[in-house]
Amino acid sequence: MIRYWFEFDFTSTGIDSIPPGIQIGCGVTGHNYEDVFDILRDKVFKGGELPGIRRMIEDVNIETLDQGHVLPNMLPPIWRGVWYPMGYQY
Repeated sequence: MIRYWFEFDFTSTGIDSIPPGIQIGCGVTGHNYEDVFDILRDKVFKGGELPGIRRMIEDVNIETLDQGHVLPNMLPPIWRGVWYPMGYQY
């Protein structure tokens, strides 16, 4: 399993189209990039189009993420699925 961290470019989207909690980023674990992309599309964006990806970190070291906001509000990143923000795992 590989941990990914995504930051999105919402400049061309309306505020209503931003899923809750992902303004600063989204953490997902999957088998590979294609698997993680499918999880993002299906779980976070509910089958809709993804915004542009401003930054992607493959095999992210979670200790480098925001320690005041991300780390205390994330699920364990060892299982397949969305670990930040919480609420998209089902």
